[in-house]
Amino acid sequence: MVCRFSDFRYKEVICVRTGQRLGYVCDAQFTWPEGRITALVVPGKARYFGMFGREEDYVLPWECISRIGDDIILVESEHGIRREKRPKRPVSS
Repeated sequence: MVCRFSDFRYKEVICVRTGQRLGYVCDAQFTWPEGRITALVVPGKARYFGMFGREEDYVLPWECISRIGDDIILVESEHGIRREKRPKRPVSS
């Protein structure tokens, strides 16, 4: 199966143990210079219609991904899912 990273943005991530829908992939972490994907990042839920920012992002280690299908990505390990704040981007003037 050949898959581009842009295809991941349209796949919903679901935790197998809880059945919780985590969201859609927005980013990936990878090693440099090998280029191996180490984790997928799913943005946290919006707070109060997005006016108060978002919850922390889900960082899903590659080892926790049990299956990648046509429409979904299944995540196996609940304790392997960690939450992480998105770093602030510098404002350019």
